[in-house]
Amino acid sequence: MTKIRLFIDHPLGPGQGIPLSGDHAHYLSNVMRMGAGQDIAVFNGRDGEWRATIAQLGKRGGTAQAVAQTAPQRDPPDLWLVFAPIKKARTDFIVEKAAELGAARILPVQTDHTNSERIRQDRLQAHAVEAAEQCGGTHVPQVAPLTPLPRLLDGWDGSRRILWADESLAGPARLLSELEPGPWAILIGPEGGWSESERARLRGLPHVVPVSLGPRILRADTAAVAAIALWQAALGDWNPS
Repeated sequence: MTKIRLFIDHPLGPGQGIPLSGDHAHYLSNVMRMGAGQDIAVFNGRDGEWRATIAQLGKRGGTAQAVAQTAPQRDPPDLWLVFAPIKKARTDFIVEKAAELGAARILPVQTDHTNSERIRQDRLQAHAVEAAEQCGGTHVPQVAPLTPLPRLLDGWDGSRRILWADESLAGPARLLSELEPGPWAILIGPEGGWSESERARLRGLPHVVPVSLGPRILRADTAAVAAIALWQAALGDWNPS
């Protein structure tokens, strides 16, 4: 099987023609030294993974043809990651690992102590795509625009519970297997911690479940990875039961 995997937002099916962008064509021809007649793997987040044969490559793009499905569509559990952006490289890390670990959607939020006042949504989305390409995934989580936390909470559907990683609870981690399955979101705060007004707001919401991630206070990027892993093992598709 080919090791070259590309996310292409185009319908996939037997014999389906697939347009390749200029960036795809450049990567295949100039970086990977591939050409017409060679096979790649493609996925679109809806139709699983397909083996496709390159038909032609040029400076402005190219085409390929879908041959056969090589993996079914595998969607992650209904888990969202809500996090406060931090320094650029570490925010990139959070998005990449959330995509690899199986977050269905990624929502950056502006909190009282968020270090970063803006994000490049397109760049973070590209990191999510690259992570899915490299880890064999067939789903690419959507990265939402940066939203103020109060606005997000005002419009929140209470049927989706929020697992709030509260560093003030540092100590033995709660057994997440005690929680009920269903749609969830994980909320990770900024490096500067939560403000008292934010804590009061979150504590007053019935669909928010505060938890400890263990006896040590974790960096924000580490906390995001730890929380997703704990949730996946207890309630997600890592749980063999």
